[in-house]
Amino acid sequence: MDIELSPEDAAFRDELRAFLRKHLPEAVKSGAAVSPTVFVEPEIGEAWNAVLDAQGWLGYQWPVEHGGTGWSPVKRYLFERECAVAGAPILTVMGLKLVAPVIWKFGSEEQKRLYLPRILSGADYWCQGFSEPGSGSDLASAQCRAVRDGDFYVVNGTKLWTTHAHHANRMFCLARTDSGARKQAGLSFLLIDMNQPGVTVRPILTAAGDHEVNQVFLDGVVVPVDDRVGDEGQGWVIAKFLLENERGGSCHAPKLVSDLDRIEQAARDERDGRGGSLADDPQWRRRIAMLRLRAQALEMIELKILAELAAGRTPGPQTSLTKLLGSTLRQDIDLLAVDLYGFEGLELDTARPLPDERRVAGPRYLNSRAWTIFGGTNEVQANIIAKSVLGL
Repeated sequence: MDIELSPEDAAFRDELRAFLRKHLPEAVKSGAAVSPTVFVEPEIGEAWNAVLDAQGWLGYQWPVEHGGTGWSPVKRYLFERECAVAGAPILTVMGLKLVAPVIWKFGSEEQKRLYLPRILSGADYWCQGFSEPGSGSDLASAQCRAVRDGDFYVVNGTKLWTTHAHHANRMFCLARTDSGARKQAGLSFLLIDMNQPGVTVRPILTAAGDHEVNQVFLDGVVVPVDDRVGDEGQGWVIAKFLLENERGGSCHAPKLVSDLDRIEQAARDERDGRGGSLADDPQWRRRIAMLRLRAQALEMIELKILAELAAGRTPGPQTSLTKLLGSTLRQDIDLLAVDLYGFEGLELDTARPLPDERRVAGPRYLNSRAWTIFGGTNEVQANIIAKSVLGL
């Protein structure tokens, strides 16, 4: 694997840096810096999306024929890396990185024409209807029912931990269309209009006091058959494809390394009470070094996956490895920030936006507890690695 940039890619990196210096709004950058949640609030994220859409870069992972950039895996990595270093927010994942690839791979031509442009323009804001009470890690056991009635399905059930459902106007949903089939074979993938009778969104406040996730109740909700993606009963195949994108659709390392750099820089200004700075403390430096080594090891794995993609091969279970390593590293870096800021880092200020990065440390630490759960728990990822990689 050659990790040296070609002249073309180096020039592209420089173009990215110049663009970010000029076009990343300060309000967007500062809003991302004090947001404790995984996804920034829509007004922050959509403002950045609009800047990238005007540049033609919003669909940076999309193929050209569907309105994307058609960038190589290396260019996509450079884009994520430079955005992380510049302090840009994570892009709106549900539409851009999860349901969009499903639509262009499994959807009808009409679904592609209708939904893909609306995702890029921001006309549709999506949420994910997968987890249910009792069906989280065992997603195939989902019990939300969709009963066909002519040209429509009537959907009844509930979805849990639904991120930003209170902002969304569309949901992509796994629903059981055949109760007699084995559990994986009886699921279908539906696109649901959230603005209709029978949809109730109930907020769930996190330990940090944030309203990021919800429980969604679907009571007699009507979905046209034309809004089923793929064949009836194909939902499990589509869900596995989507989850691979969720776990491996972006590189974790650039953001983790960038956050670690900011913490290391802040430690130089944090007094240790002995006339020096925290950055001089040997134990602190050891923790920084260990985390940096782990982040660099993760980056090498992700670059290897990029090399596989560039060669036309699929990454497979390696996405589970990056999810497993990235989620635990995320939590350890957030713990480091809490330790850096001491009592200020422990404060749990529920006002939003938070006043500065010192006060965001505690809420961000609490929020990142979910990293080892969402997108497939670490236990699930370990099982996938054990079976698919180690042959156990």
